[in-house]
Amino acid sequence: MSVEPVGTYFLNTNTLHGDADVSAEVPRALRENLGPDLGLLVLLLHMAMVLSNCFALGKWITCVDITSVSMTILLVLAELGLTIAEQAKPKADGVAFRDANGKMHRAYLNKGCSMNEIILSAGALGSPQLLMLSGIGPKQHLMAHGIKVLVDRPMVGQGMADNPMNALFIPTLRPLEVSLIQVVGIPQSDSYYIEAASGSFFGYALAQMSANQVLKSDCCHRNGYGDALAVAERKDRSITVTIRHNSTALANQSFNSFLNPASHIGILLEKIAGPFSMGHLELQTRDPNDNPRVTFNYFKDPKDLQRCVEAMTTITQIIESSALSKFNSLPAETLMGLMLTLPVNMRPRHLGAVLSLEQFCIDTVMTIWHYHGGCQVGRVVDSDYKVLGVDALRVVDGSTFYGSPGTNPQATVMMLGRYMGQRILHERFPNGKK
Repeated sequence: MSVEPVGTYFLNTNTLHGDADVSAEVPRALRENLGPDLGLLVLLLHMAMVLSNCFALGKWITCVDITSVSMTILLVLAELGLTIAEQAKPKADGVAFRDANGKMHRAYLNKGCSMNEIILSAGALGSPQLLMLSGIGPKQHLMAHGIKVLVDRPMVGQGMADNPMNALFIPTLRPLEVSLIQVVGIPQSDSYYIEAASGSFFGYALAQMSANQVLKSDCCHRNGYGDALAVAERKDRSITVTIRHNSTALANQSFNSFLNPASHIGILLEKIAGPFSMGHLELQTRDPNDNPRVTFNYFKDPKDLQRCVEAMTTITQIIESSALSKFNSLPAETLMGLMLTLPVNMRPRHLGAVLSLEQFCIDTVMTIWHYHGGCQVGRVVDSDYKVLGVDALRVVDGSTFYGSPGTNPQATVMMLGRYMGQRILHERFPNGKK
């Protein structure tokens, strides 16, 4: 399961003390009583925190501890499943999970209060999968995997979307400040976002992650662009396309520049707003440790492809601007040819991609990790984020979204979590008393 940690959520001087304490506290917090006041089990895999026992433990979690908690939570909840009580209307009763040592545990809601509930926040890739494994989802699909159907909910796993990202890596003539994305360009249409990052470490890390895989496995040939590669060179205002054989050597040359720690690399990228294209998520097995099968259908809707072309046109204009000329001497077409040699995905490359922005978008599309959908409001959950047809169960995360808001959905997801927490507390304690 692929999960994107959100970041800082709570700050307080009374913190958990060190990695050892964090590793010890999280499993125990799930095993122990959930506390007489809240009686609320909250599973926040996306936010990498267990909030159910914050008040019972009398402790808050700082940003320093979140990384440690995230690693522990991911291990603890890797084999999580919901326990659904069979009644006239199914009701969530607890969770079953395997800890980091492989030991199985069960945690149940406190009895005697109708307001006790479970909140599932495993993200767009996790929440639909866990609902299906718990018997909530498309009837035929669950039956095909031998899962007992408790609630036939056909839209679980539907509406999956991932914002396409395309980019150009720019070797620069002079050192660059190491910088993550801080400035964004937004057109009046709000149809795409232009972002930038820089620094030698960025390119070095990218190459380290992919160079060995590509150059040793020779996947360039398997992907269909190893026998011939179009390399564009611009002379004056004309473009010359040369068919180069032995493209593995070209890939080696490109990677060598990235692998040099002294290299200075910048990146210009675009994220498509929306998107319009959607797909679906299905189970591959009944094992929670196995990733689900996800189809995002990048550029299935032609409007997304048109937006990509517009965004890449803007990027090429930026690259050829006078402001960037002091950093870069390579034309956009050469940089596009470089991108076609890098293992940004497993798609085949096409000879004309360096001259066709449409084909370049299709061949070099990447994820920006802003996938969403699968448990959308009105389809799987109601306006209060309660799962339709099930009591005591909510889904609060990006799987409920119809689109990824802005350049990055982190703040939106965090605000949604805080808003729902405040709302639940108000429902439980309307007078503010606990």
